[in-house]
Amino acid sequence: MSNRVPSRRTPRTFILLITILCATGLLLTAAEQQLWNRVSQSPVISPQGTAWESAGTFNPAVIRHGDKVVMLYRAQDADGVSRLGYAEGTDGIHFTRKPDPVFTPEAPYEMGGGVEDPRLVKIGDLYYLTYTGYNKKDAQLCLATSRDLIHWDRKGILLPAYKGKWNVQWTKSGAILTEKIDGKYWMYWLGTSRDHKDEMGLAHSYDLLHWTETTEIPVLPARPGKFDSRVVEPGPPPILTPEGIVLIYNGADDSLVYRTGIALFDRKDPRKLLYRSDQPLFEPQLPWEKVGQVPNVVFVEGMLKLPDRFLFYYGGADKFVGIAEATHLPTK
Repeated sequence: MSNRVPSRRTPRTFILLITILCATGLLLTAAEQQLWNRVSQSPVISPQGTAWESAGTFNPAVIRHGDKVVMLYRAQDADGVSRLGYAEGTDGIHFTRKPDPVFTPEAPYEMGGGVEDPRLVKIGDLYYLTYTGYNKKDAQLCLATSRDLIHWDRKGILLPAYKGKWNVQWTKSGAILTEKIDGKYWMYWLGTSRDHKDEMGLAHSYDLLHWTETTEIPVLPARPGKFDSRVVEPGPPPILTPEGIVLIYNGADDSLVYRTGIALFDRKDPRKLLYRSDQPLFEPQLPWEKVGQVPNVVFVEGMLKLPDRFLFYYGGADKFVGIAEATHLPTK
């Protein structure tokens, strides 16, 4: 069965989908565009010094840890090697950085390029960190666990490069759903199809350590002529709502301008796509989102739910960290 959205829907179904997305607090109405608002016009984390975070600080993961909000962000030195920096705060907006990285390249599959683009979830007493290990030759989706977000235990490569059912190149961007469905954990991830599109796959696991690719084709493919015609990449870990699995994702067009989309999957079948945004929720506008190591990029990796809104943490032009927000909406 195809995972693509049907080209036609009844008015009743369309209204239901809009109601579902508004109920999650993640999608605003067209009348409220721009759909997301920036919390700050300036980056909240920027490169500094001459060492491990001198060239870029971007693509953050965010999670609660006790009474703190912790951010792990990708930091690059002048040689392009990536490490993960640690910052914490209490309100989700203002952060204080540690002087040294908390996760540095050590394994053979990380040496030379580093550790990149974290996503964080907590399941039970453990924090699970999915990240990209890059050795200057291969980029592969990897996992580490921790109890304090500072000391990490590597679990290795989750999905090796070049060995997928449809993926023919690297693997990246593991976004894990924290609740089990049908007795399994589920993870959306990025691979490259034979037509050189970076598209979204799906894998499942019984123990969070061993993962099996679930679908024979991408679960969320690129769309010609849309804002996600070239890249469809998971953003923050998805959340399970009564209406379905809500996944924020990063899309890039043929010019590699990165914008933000949203998808809704069936809560009983993570393979089944119910809705996908035709227009982006968020796009590069500010100078530091348009000019950096990679131009014209907003890349969302972290999400935090507050009582009255969601905060979204993103990389700007592969150099800075920014924060956007979306408010809750009534269901009627």
